[in-house]
Amino acid sequence: MMNIENLDELIKSALREDIGDGDHSTLACIPASAVNAAKMVAKADGILCGAEVGQRVFNLVDDSLKVVMLKHDGDALAKGDIIMTIEGHAGSILTAERTALNYMQRLSGIATETHRMVRMLDGLHTRLLDTRKTTPNMRLLEKYAVACGGGTNHRIGLYDMVMLKDNHIDFAGGIEQAIDRTHNYLDTKGKDLRIEIEVRDLDELQRVLDHGGVDRIMLDNFDVATLREAVRRIDGRYETEASGGITEATLRAYAETGVDFISVGALTHHIKSLDISLVKK
Repeated sequence: MMNIENLDELIKSALREDIGDGDHSTLACIPASAVNAAKMVAKADGILCGAEVGQRVFNLVDDSLKVVMLKHDGDALAKGDIIMTIEGHAGSILTAERTALNYMQRLSGIATETHRMVRMLDGLHTRLLDTRKTTPNMRLLEKYAVACGGGTNHRIGLYDMVMLKDNHIDFAGGIEQAIDRTHNYLDTKGKDLRIEIEVRDLDELQRVLDHGGVDRIMLDNFDVATLREAVRRIDGRYETEASGGITEATLRAYAETGVDFISVGALTHHIKSLDISLVKK
């Protein structure tokens, strides 16, 4: 997860977006002196993620609120479980409620779906990867949620790994040119980054195998039979990743080809939030 300073800035921005010039619903009907207690309750089974973020939301709204964590990120939740309790100024609890829930519900939804798909790979060496298909400014939290669910984080952004995708290859003039230019660039800049290259068919794969110079090969939009042949040809010389159009219905079949990684963008961009609610204690 991101460091506390960056997390606080993200949360403060979200609070400004929500509160504006005041929580007028609360200000209108809750006396400033009112004190109360509430609890966060899971309304469905799942994997918890974002509890620490939710706690931080309450404390940034009002640092006098007493937040007691009963469940922690990565814990399995059953419907009815109490995640945390909050005590203090009633108005502060109500003002912080929606922002805290938004973070916790979405991140728990990602962790829950990731966990479910990871379990589909039981007994196989294939690992489930996330992608850069994330909500702007939420990437580190969403990737943290994937990790809470048992998934594996791929590169964080454009800066920590070289990924030569189809457009890079086409714009560079071909596979060989893209690889060679990448090595020249990294040498010139003094950077030590892993290189992954995308191939779209077995002919492109063979060109990569003949040329070398990469660490991982992404096999994009291969059907199961072609992926199995590709993994056979690579024969452990490079890490392998399957990507593109893989659903939960086909996930196990793809993994059984022996591919090292399967990346699923839907882990972070097509997720149902986990149902969590705040109620009066």
